[in-house]
Amino acid sequence: MTQPATKKTSQAAPVAPRRPHSFTTHGITVSDDYAWLKDANWQEVLRDPSILDADIRKYLEAENAYTESLLGHTAGLQKTLIAEMRGRIKEDDSSVPSPDGAFAYFRKFREGGQHELFGRMPRNGGESEVILDGDELAIGREYFKFGGARHSPDHRLEAWSADIKGSEYFSVRVRDWANEKDRDDLVEETDGTVVWSADSNAFFYVKLDDNHRPMQVWRHRLGTPQADDVLVYEEQDSGWFTHIHESASGRFCVIAGGDHETSEQRLIDLVNIDAAPRLVAARETGVQYSIADRGDELFILTNADDAIDFKIVTAPLASPDRANWRDLIPHRAGVYLMDIELYAGHLVRLERANALPAIIIRDLKTGDEHPIAFDEAAYSLDTMGGYEFDTTNLRFAYSSMTTPSEVYDYDMASRQRTLRKRQEIPSGHNPADYVTTRIMAKSHDGAEVPVSILHRKDLKRDGRAPLLLYGYGSYGMAMPASFSANRLSLVDRGFVYAIAHIRGGSDKGWGWYLDGKRKKKTNSFDDFAASGRALIEAKYTSAKRIVGHGGSAGGMLMGAVANRAGELFAGIVAEVPFVDVLNTMLDDTLPLTPPEWPEWGNPIESEEDFKTILSYSPYENVAAKDYPAILAMGGLTDPRVTYWEPAKWIARLRATMTGGGPVLLRTNMGAGHGGASGRFNRLDEVAIAYAFALWTVGLADVAEA
Repeated sequence: MTQPATKKTSQAAPVAPRRPHSFTTHGITVSDDYAWLKDANWQEVLRDPSILDADIRKYLEAENAYTESLLGHTAGLQKTLIAEMRGRIKEDDSSVPSPDGAFAYFRKFREGGQHELFGRMPRNGGESEVILDGDELAIGREYFKFGGARHSPDHRLEAWSADIKGSEYFSVRVRDWANEKDRDDLVEETDGTVVWSADSNAFFYVKLDDNHRPMQVWRHRLGTPQADDVLVYEEQDSGWFTHIHESASGRFCVIAGGDHETSEQRLIDLVNIDAAPRLVAARETGVQYSIADRGDELFILTNADDAIDFKIVTAPLASPDRANWRDLIPHRAGVYLMDIELYAGHLVRLERANALPAIIIRDLKTGDEHPIAFDEAAYSLDTMGGYEFDTTNLRFAYSSMTTPSEVYDYDMASRQRTLRKRQEIPSGHNPADYVTTRIMAKSHDGAEVPVSILHRKDLKRDGRAPLLLYGYGSYGMAMPASFSANRLSLVDRGFVYAIAHIRGGSDKGWGWYLDGKRKKKTNSFDDFAASGRALIEAKYTSAKRIVGHGGSAGGMLMGAVANRAGELFAGIVAEVPFVDVLNTMLDDTLPLTPPEWPEWGNPIESEEDFKTILSYSPYENVAAKDYPAILAMGGLTDPRVTYWEPAKWIARLRATMTGGGPVLLRTNMGAGHGGASGRFNRLDEVAIAYAFALWTVGLADVAEA
């Protein structure tokens, strides 16, 4: 097996024992000799990783040791990369304070701190105070991550949540602003979000069930044990997830339920919290909607009536069912309405056409509209929300692949724009030294795939540059052409960085998403490969000089293109990769499986869905051929993409492939889906991925030198 050059001889690759296992579904028999890597008590492992089966732990640790043996020679490079990336972080950074009543609330970091601090200051200026110190709360813990923090309407209390295992079970506590101490209230195994009652004496939360699914909304009264909490709503469909948020005006707690195709919302009056939740519009398969409230009227973003790219309708609060929906902003094919923000006098919508976003402001009194847009070839634009409803101020963020993030306050009445914060790069960054541009890649069926590109201005387009190609392409999630300080460590070493806006995402509208799911899923893979070929044709790079990179569902993309177009790639980085698609979609006890059926298909009920998934699932389609070098990175307590998916995939690859490689597995034994906690600890994993990328194109030793 040909390997990238190393400075020392590595240890032998682990060989996972084959333990014959097969199953038959729809008359089709599938063999899975590595099924044993899934711990039979995986649910308990999420809560207590120490009980992992000894044989599985031994194998994962052997894989970690092997990865270290091959990448150990890059230790110096990794330290250099970490120092560079950390040098671009303003260590004592803070958010722009967000006003609410007499105060303005903020988040910040201290110099050298890993975790956020939450605080506030008087609205019109004065001394600030910190209520939550993440660094202090994380002391003695291998993992710590805030789920969120929300002050009570009377500003006396702060509800906050944290996950201390990486398994995304968040415990909620309540801290008193007066004495900076937690009350006795403790609510466990939640999704981390709370919505306060208007009188600040109670809050609502979502509890996760035994399968780690958010199915129940509960009400907690301050000063009472969790055992006395009241069940407010329970979703009966295991394929639906339930979440809560505060409505635009702050008048309601919104219970938002749905899967990837259908949604339904209910309202709880935050003044009359004992009243039953009120349904907005009954669920209809394929119809999605979300609501914002203003007085006696609801503003609804929906795809109803075949509005593929969504439209905005209004409805009376007193009778908001579908029969009373009236178009306000009609559907326009190819202009995807991503989100709305509603204020007392203005409606803000965030829309995207041809992978470029824009903000549109509508005066609700006059109906006049005007846009906020930028003229770079590729950029990211997003609204940031706020606590206040009766305001003309809109806060938004802008960046591009060359321009660090800028936060603006925009007066929707006067149209005056005020820069409130520009991302600082302490080690220095000159946008003029870089170029961001875009090309269109023609896919197998003629579809035009946007590809956003970043490189140094002095790059010679002679086809010799290494290139990292990033992709995702699932769930309708678009990949913004935003700024990342970390990726400069590759670009400054001669890499081109490219983002393929492939089908399965909504970069070119919701129809772009629909053309990359279920039976059309392979369009995502073909679009990614087409992007690589277009970059070669445009002389940005050449075959075997490309490193593919994706995580989660983007990791599935990596596994699929390794099977289908591996000849393009020098290396593949697959973070928490969803590669065992068929087995996961056949196991309805896994946290995400039932809600994922609309995205991938239900292979339990449908023979057609079974065959479709079987035809592309990376794990089942590993073949006896050459593969690029592959680094798979997983997390032991990950409830989304379970640790055994990358473990099984690497085991089968190593046993089946006939050349190329090597294939490596690195499992974080103390973290979940998001990797290591702490803003600096996360850099360790980024450095490993980047060192691997440099190694696969023969630049690790040069970069280190």
